[in-house]
Amino acid sequence: MADGPDRGGPGRLLHTGQVVLDLVMRVPGLPPVGGDVVASAVDLLPGGGFNVMAAAARAGAPVVYVGGHGAGRFGDMVRAALAAEGIVAALPASADGDTGVCVVLVDDSGERTFVTGSGIETEVDPAALAAVPVTSADLVYVSGYSLLVEAKGRAVLDRLDVVDGAGVLVDPGPLAGQVDGPVWDRLLARTTMLSASAPEARTLSGADDLRTAARVLKRRLAEPGVVVVRDGAAGCLLTRDGHTEHIPGFPVVAVDTTGAGDAHCGVFAAELLRGADLHTAAVRANAAAALAVTRRGPATAPGRAEVDVLLASTP
Repeated sequence: MADGPDRGGPGRLLHTGQVVLDLVMRVPGLPPVGGDVVASAVDLLPGGGFNVMAAAARAGAPVVYVGGHGAGRFGDMVRAALAAEGIVAALPASADGDTGVCVVLVDDSGERTFVTGSGIETEVDPAALAAVPVTSADLVYVSGYSLLVEAKGRAVLDRLDVVDGAGVLVDPGPLAGQVDGPVWDRLLARTTMLSASAPEARTLSGADDLRTAARVLKRRLAEPGVVVVRDGAAGCLLTRDGHTEHIPGFPVVAVDTTGAGDAHCGVFAAELLRGADLHTAAVRANAAAALAVTRRGPATAPGRAEVDVLLASTP
């Protein structure tokens, strides 16, 4: 990410995380240890970081994928999906392997369980990463999943240390507790916006109360320091400028929660890149996440017009 002045034009979401293929299976419930269960539906779809990028692109943001993708058939599927959403792949395909697969089990309540088999997307060439331009108008997205792989996490953190002016949006991910504390300290000190689920916020802050957790996390961020705590159907908490605001969710019937947090994060980022204020961005992100859970699949974020309809129809 070579530094440079803002070239005028809209800022981009630069996604430094990982895209995998999601093998999604709908099951009546998780099988017991040593047991078996029959899936009622099976799909193989792009997931992982793709969900965030698709959400942002559908909300109108220019999006660049600054992550790995393999040269095999799974990588081919990833590149086709990115192109279909208008997302630019900044790095070339790697001939050293293929993109990984995540098995997603979705039960009858709509809850999802993940088992991930990583691939080439967890690797990065620091020189190639450094060659991707970034301006002060851009927003750099960092996934906590990247920190689980030491080499990739180090490469991303090293570049963030010398990127000047761009905002940094971090999504910790459900495995946040497996990352060493000093690594989080280094990343959060460079983070301008943190978007975490309620469990992730509790894990990173050590506080059970979500408002307390948000305040604790805000103190660890770079200025201006904004924390969004996503709390499912309840909506989200927005902490900034010394106060915390609860922004209610939208009542819907959930059929699949896969990718709901990704939809929220992607739309929140896109709205900020479009010039929206933080409150408006969070409201629209809540609406997008609500619509996403009414659909089956990992990348079910709506477009801007669909969010507009939901907002217009909600008192």
